[in-house]
Amino acid sequence: MPKPRPIVIVANRLPVHRSGDRFVENAGGLVTALVPALKTRGGAWVGWSGSSRATTRPFKYENFRIQPVHISEAEIEGFYNQLSNRTLWPLYHDAIRTPEFDHSWWRPYVVVNHRFAKATAAVTPRNGLVWVHDYHLQLVPAMLRAMRPDVRIGFFLHVPFPPEELFAWLPWRERILEGLLGADVVGFQTQAAARNFSRAAREYSPAEGTDSELLWERRKVKVASYPISIDFNWFADAAATPEATREAALLRRRVGAGRKIFLSVDRLDYTKGIDLRLLAFEAMLKRRRSLANDCVFIQIASPSREPVHEYAQMRIRIEQLVGRINGEFSEPGRVSVHYFRRGFTREQLASYYRAADVMIVTPLRDGMNLVAKEFVATRSDYSGVLVLSEFAGAARELRQAIIVNPRNIEGMADAFEAALTLPKADARHRMAVLRTVVRRHDVFEWADEFLRALAG
Repeated sequence: MPKPRPIVIVANRLPVHRSGDRFVENAGGLVTALVPALKTRGGAWVGWSGSSRATTRPFKYENFRIQPVHISEAEIEGFYNQLSNRTLWPLYHDAIRTPEFDHSWWRPYVVVNHRFAKATAAVTPRNGLVWVHDYHLQLVPAMLRAMRPDVRIGFFLHVPFPPEELFAWLPWRERILEGLLGADVVGFQTQAAARNFSRAAREYSPAEGTDSELLWERRKVKVASYPISIDFNWFADAAATPEATREAALLRRRVGAGRKIFLSVDRLDYTKGIDLRLLAFEAMLKRRRSLANDCVFIQIASPSREPVHEYAQMRIRIEQLVGRINGEFSEPGRVSVHYFRRGFTREQLASYYRAADVMIVTPLRDGMNLVAKEFVATRSDYSGVLVLSEFAGAARELRQAIIVNPRNIEGMADAFEAALTLPKADARHRMAVLRTVVRRHDVFEWADEFLRALAG
């Protein structure tokens, strides 16, 4: 059997960081999926350390090369904070917040993308495989092809790709499309996102073809969905450890024995709909005040982009809602909402997932949302109910969840009540189906599927 070809991963962030005299792998689905593939195949990972002060010297990790890319403080502002996160992020999430279009931000985006492409060209072997990731690096495929026409290039977008009517807002729409069309395979979380891209490419570039295959500069570009997943076995095993069992039992005692636990886990981001789900929980308690004694809501929100004014405003609104709900419905020793504005480790989250009765995953728009899949993986006894937004990519796969429109406050309150009263046999059947789906298509299958398509 021939040895698998080496791969070069190109992502905004590196997979490891230095801790003392050793390197530690960063958390996240991308690292979980691709570091094992790199350990097996060899190759390289091109990315940014997250700091303007870190060294750019390459080094070996396991049996592959780490190639840091330097980004200056000024470039971090223009490329990352502004163009990536104030223009592309809100636009690609259905313009939930109005995107900002400042032409001075475009140049640093181009410069940084070119630097990534140049670093990638230098480390890729002849006829190699390159896999570029996410909205920060949409120009890299075409730039790399101009430098290295011998390589096979894949691109995967982790966030949604907007409908062509919204994508049309971008002053640099043709440049973005030409950048992505430099790839041989362009992958998305859902078929709808893939279709949106193909239609935008046919509308705003000279590309021709179908929703699944485009012709660009005498090359065929495959366009398809490759829904990302999780390391199912890791989460299943983590939730079954004696430590997780003990922590879950302790959590249940602390919030009140016998109370049903609603749990949400998010980054503190305006796309996640945290305020709307709190309003839905409040609406449910107003309908049936007795439920304040019978259930409790735990919201974990890890800080995100805190210096940005909009995020600061959102945080204030969420904290005010938590205070209002607790002020009206809490009793001594029985708080209605527990709110944690800090990060949790994967091990800690596994304990919380195990303790929860109802998982609330209701983003306004999300490429996938892996929290929903993580919760499912921890339910080895088939207990628990998942309430899931129809606007999360995960809703395309996890059809046995209770699907909601996160902008319908009363509808979400209905779903919360339904989750509390779902017959046990129905809940077990739903969870069994959900677990089968996530187990069959884990993060390693996702990576293998994309790499098979890329290898041709």
